[in-house]
Amino acid sequence: MLSQSPARTAAFVIGLALIAFQIWLLFEPQQPLLERPVHLAAALVLLFLYKPLTPERLPRPLCLTIDGLLIAGSLAVLGYYLTGFERLTTRMENVSPVFATDIVFGALLVGLLLEGARRAVGMILVWVLLAFIAYAFWGNVLPGWLQFRGFGIEAATEITTMTTAGVLGITTATSVSFVFYFILFGAFYSAVGGGQLFIDLAIRAAGRATGGTAKAAIIGSSLMGSISGSAVANVVSTGVFTIPLMKRTGLAAHRASGIEAIASTGGQLMPPIMGVAAFVMAELLGMPYAQIALAGLIPALAFYLALLMVVDLSARRDGIRALTAQEIAETEALGPRLHLILPPILLITLLISGFSASYAAVIAAAACLVVPFLRRSTWIGPNEIFGALRDAPRQVAEVAVPIASIGLIIAVAVQSNLALKFAGSLLSLSEGSVYLSLMLAMIGCIVMGMGLPTVAAYIIGAVLFVPAIEDLGIQPLAAHFFIFYYCVLSMVTPPVALASFAAAAVGQAPAVRTSLSAFGLSLVAFFVPFAFVFDPGVLAQGSAAQIGFSALSLLVSTALWAVAFGGWAGRPLGWPSRSAIGAAGLVAVIAPSGSSLWLMALIAGWALTLGVALLSRRSPESLTNPAE
Repeated sequence: MLSQSPARTAAFVIGLALIAFQIWLLFEPQQPLLERPVHLAAALVLLFLYKPLTPERLPRPLCLTIDGLLIAGSLAVLGYYLTGFERLTTRMENVSPVFATDIVFGALLVGLLLEGARRAVGMILVWVLLAFIAYAFWGNVLPGWLQFRGFGIEAATEITTMTTAGVLGITTATSVSFVFYFILFGAFYSAVGGGQLFIDLAIRAAGRATGGTAKAAIIGSSLMGSISGSAVANVVSTGVFTIPLMKRTGLAAHRASGIEAIASTGGQLMPPIMGVAAFVMAELLGMPYAQIALAGLIPALAFYLALLMVVDLSARRDGIRALTAQEIAETEALGPRLHLILPPILLITLLISGFSASYAAVIAAAACLVVPFLRRSTWIGPNEIFGALRDAPRQVAEVAVPIASIGLIIAVAVQSNLALKFAGSLLSLSEGSVYLSLMLAMIGCIVMGMGLPTVAAYIIGAVLFVPAIEDLGIQPLAAHFFIFYYCVLSMVTPPVALASFAAAAVGQAPAVRTSLSAFGLSLVAFFVPFAFVFDPGVLAQGSAAQIGFSALSLLVSTALWAVAFGGWAGRPLGWPSRSAIGAAGLVAVIAPSGSSLWLMALIAGWALTLGVALLSRRSPESLTNPAE
């Protein structure tokens, strides 16, 4: 049995061992069926140590005993893979026998993953996993295209736990090869004060502007989100500073919390370090992560430009004040801390230079231990270093276990042919219409993402929806980004919006109103994925001229769409004008760049917007009379 203090000490030691193991893998890569079980077993043990059962419903001794058994089970599974490594790597799938020990330890691993997923992200993912497990065994009783003959216990064990196609497949591979190293960098950079530097930079840059606190929250959260990759973690870390600041300048609590929620959510779209799902995408597509990050740059810029415009125009409409010079001066001086920006700059430089993403992240993390000592005022001590060494493995465990469990879904969906049959049914339902198919996929991603982490929703969406989108003639990169984008936005989509709920808790605001506010703000960039589906240049595909034109087209179109949501063009806009400008903006975003429809929409929308703005200059009294 474990007590709290020995458990945390053990977790710290295991975390250090995992860090050492992962760095060793950079120089001495191992066979997948060796490195992945070690990584996953360590993550399971860490998760059970850092998230123990609480004695709310069960006696404390029983809780400690259960945790001890789960840890022992995780180590036993690791022993099974290590001792059976040679047999597992040389056996022939569907030919070599499956032994009773394989079934026992396979079932044990699945049980451990279910409990680990429950502790890491809650019951929603567990129910989804149980549904797929049930489908694997009893798919024969289902009607129509869902029906298949089902797996026996031996076949189910083989495809889920004995090969690199199940829980030790692409999701765990991503955790080993990418996720660990970038979480390590994020933990070290936060420990040396990088997150606070981003927030203070944003306040100094935008605080004096109209709606300055909201803009500072958006800029700061986008910067912080680009290294954290987690919407909820971003909300909690930046929201404690930005939400009170926004409330101080006149924003309602639910509005301030909603702005922080959508800004933090968008951080998963912002290179150089996007969400965990982006690393999975790189693995699924077989592309270097740097190429994925480059492809995500223009959509991310359009997303944040639209948000900045909406908060600016809304602030002008509602009379939200800017920060005063004194309030800005209260933030810590930037000069003595500017050198702390060097680690992310080094990371970006290494990625652009062609170094592997994992190597670049480790070098940047090491730089975090050196850069603070360039000035006496930013020196760090043992507490910061030990805190980063503790937090990085803990955060890895909270990601690695859930995404490994999703390997069960991938294995069942692929081996049962469910993915292809689902794609066929989607095409049949949409009758081959590209737009209708995309709308159905969009709705499916948002529904699946309610209550699930982005990476979980994305992987399921990629398995079920991407084949159908590709069958419509859409390029694989665009299809995956389409799914990824809407799975990200599901974090602020009611009724279950994890980022919005976290922001509401921080801002002491009603959860439902915060969710609706964040969702309303997300609509300003909601149709951006349709742009890059029909225009490869938006994803940095094509010649420099094509990419530049596509980027300009998207930014101008989303800006027009933002005017409608902001409701201001030199004076408050009435609903007829907002509706007309919004319709033009929507058509301009969705229509292929350079097409006649795109051009007409832009001309009509901007002509109306500029016309209203010019009239407002000639009629100052209209500022107090918004009727049009």
